[in-house]
Amino acid sequence: MPATEKTVRRSLLVASAVLLSTALTTPAALAAPSPATSPPAAPPAHTPVVGGERLGKPGTQVNLAAGVPVLPKELSARSWIVADAETGDVLAAHDAHRPLAPASTLKMLFADTLLPKWPRTTTHRVKPSDLAGVGAGSSMVGVKENETYSVHDLWLGVFLRSGNDAVHVLAAMNGGVDKTVDEMNAHAEELQALDTHAVSPDGYDAPGQVSSAYDLTLIARSGLQKKDFREYCSTVRAQFPGETKKNKKGKRVRESFEIQNTNRLLSGDYDVPVYQGIAGVKNGNTTHAGATFTGVAERDGKVLLVTVMNPRKKESNEVYKETARLFDWGFAAAGKVEPVGELVPPKSVADATAAPGPSASPGQAGGTGTGSQPVASAHTGGGADGMGVALGITGGVLVLLAGGAFLVNRRWPLPDLVRRRPRP
Repeated sequence: MPATEKTVRRSLLVASAVLLSTALTTPAALAAPSPATSPPAAPPAHTPVVGGERLGKPGTQVNLAAGVPVLPKELSARSWIVADAETGDVLAAHDAHRPLAPASTLKMLFADTLLPKWPRTTTHRVKPSDLAGVGAGSSMVGVKENETYSVHDLWLGVFLRSGNDAVHVLAAMNGGVDKTVDEMNAHAEELQALDTHAVSPDGYDAPGQVSSAYDLTLIARSGLQKKDFREYCSTVRAQFPGETKKNKKGKRVRESFEIQNTNRLLSGDYDVPVYQGIAGVKNGNTTHAGATFTGVAERDGKVLLVTVMNPRKKESNEVYKETARLFDWGFAAAGKVEPVGELVPPKSVADATAAPGPSASPGQAGGTGTGSQPVASAHTGGGADGMGVALGITGGVLVLLAGGAFLVNRRWPLPDLVRRRPRP
């Protein structure tokens, strides 16, 4: 029986029970003591673990059985998770809710929070105050004071070069770092990413700033519902505006320079090949956090999310190597292994599912497409070379409630990802 049908029947049964109970106990209720003299309700004996009890247990959680491949050896990460991005099934995990410093993977939350705020053509002239507070040793894309950038330029700087300077400019456009961090924390709560607490918008090491492999996976899944998020996180290279200077003829000109994505599974490196089917999302590395990474990849119609946090092995690109091994395992195990938990939907989606409205009609996420027909793949302007991403969602998978929240029909799906175009 589909999950939504089960939920509806369960809700009707609960509602019927409540009405019957009220009818039978009304006289007693009238004679009951007033709330002021009633004993306080006992606190709940146990707070459920988000995503399932097993995800709250220490160590590795996986249901190995006949036909299920064994997990890869030499996994040194302090925390990791492998999940089906469409169904939300967690196929395996290790200390999934362990709070750890997220480094620049926290920029996924920053982007998921702020991306809808401005059209990509919006421009901003950078003031010196916009760059105040950028941490020493931060990764930078090369934003210059008194130069004008489009929002599109700045997001390329955030996703490709993990530029803290671009993050701070966007935060300034949003009313400042404090306001932006407050909005990020509110959005994390809406996503049920309850292990996450942002202190800085860029993931720069700060006391009390934590997330978890589970939460980063939730955040990535939410971000990937957005067309622009999918495009930016899957772009391999792009042109970024440089500084305005006088040329040999004395004319002021502004040239651009190439930036490349620091996600090595997407761009490749001397000891890490491009991963087949990779489509993003974000990497990070700081002294306190070590290396962190969340990736999404598609193979044979399956879309998986893998998050790896802080491998103990400090070999070059170790976080990508362990991620690739977990992707390989996940694609081999998908359809064979029983899940150990689930990626929960946002609170608004969960509430809508628990209390379905009287009517609903087909819709799509993030304004991507019209009706039920898929739309052509995104144009990755600015010289971008990377993933082609479909902007449409298969019709009939999502439905919209009157209030604009999504109602889940069996699963909360990830919009279709197109395999990587052949690189020149």
